[in-house]
Amino acid sequence: MLQLIFFAFIGVVAIQFIYYVLIFGKLAFVKPKQNNPKKIPVSVIVCAKNEEENVAKYIPLLAEQNYPDYEIVLIDDASFDNTLEVFEEFERQYKNVRLVKVANNEAFWGNKKFALTLGIKAARKEYLLFTDADCYPTSRNWITEMSSHFTLQKTIVLGYGAYEKIPNSFLNKIIRFETLLAATQYFSWARIGRPFMGVGRNLAYKREEFFKVDGYRDHLKIRSGDDDLFVNQVAHGKNTTVCYAPESFTYSRPKTTFGSWFTQKRRHISTAKHYKSSDKLQLGLFYATQLSFLILPVILLAFQFEWIAVTAIIGFRYLFTWLTLGFAAGKLKEKDVMVWYPVIEMVVVFTQLNIFITNLFSKPVHWK
Repeated sequence: MLQLIFFAFIGVVAIQFIYYVLIFGKLAFVKPKQNNPKKIPVSVIVCAKNEEENVAKYIPLLAEQNYPDYEIVLIDDASFDNTLEVFEEFERQYKNVRLVKVANNEAFWGNKKFALTLGIKAARKEYLLFTDADCYPTSRNWITEMSSHFTLQKTIVLGYGAYEKIPNSFLNKIIRFETLLAATQYFSWARIGRPFMGVGRNLAYKREEFFKVDGYRDHLKIRSGDDDLFVNQVAHGKNTTVCYAPESFTYSRPKTTFGSWFTQKRRHISTAKHYKSSDKLQLGLFYATQLSFLILPVILLAFQFEWIAVTAIIGFRYLFTWLTLGFAAGKLKEKDVMVWYPVIEMVVVFTQLNIFITNLFSKPVHWK
């Protein structure tokens, strides 16, 4: 039995090597490509529900972008705070700001996709750039960087939505590591021609991609997934590219308690069950090897079975994963999270297991 576990452990590390070095290396070890700025017309779309403090702070940063031809489409999704009033003030203040008001509708109440659909239909530009109401761009060249990746063939651009750093917060490092790992996955798979998701905090696509599939029709009843489910449906190797230049990042405030972050991740993970079967398979296999790597060697070492070989394999695995994620973290400006990498990875893996089990027994709360 222990010998079978040993061989399974070797197989797990071999699969991890394929993921980290051969697949994730497509992001980690490649030299960034510089694209020439374009002057294509862009509609920046922001959907907000009860976000008066965030929009008052961040919309002016969008209005100050260094880009020649863009509009900002602000969607108020039936807010009951002062979000609408703040939006109306911005519409009066900035010439390129347009407001879309969404009234309460019992059939679509609480469904962000309905509000976004109205905003997309109201947009006057052909290229759409999305971010969330609690996000802000890291530079005035955000639109320039993201739009520079559009070509006649590449009509979907996946960007990086980062979280702010909070000094002396271990939870913050956990959150940013999990975000780094997710981005490494979806950037890398997109680079090898198998895109499977994107994040609404930083996502761009040509409007025709939305109407080709009748928007969110196929998953409108699913409360989440206006970003990753849409990308999972329409993106493929020929029409999708990635942008990870530092000036293209967006940032948002991370959760500050484990419970609130846990609830947020429950929503995100519950959406993945609606991905294409092949994407669910590769994500499931990756997670299974992550979990198995943490369990199998403990069993082998507890019985002192081939402990020298087991220890050497553990070291080899941490060597190639640390190097790969370290280079990816350098590109995404998250190097500090790698200092505690083994501990943080363990926390993330077992938190995900807890989320999977919790979601089996109760449904997470979505946009409201």
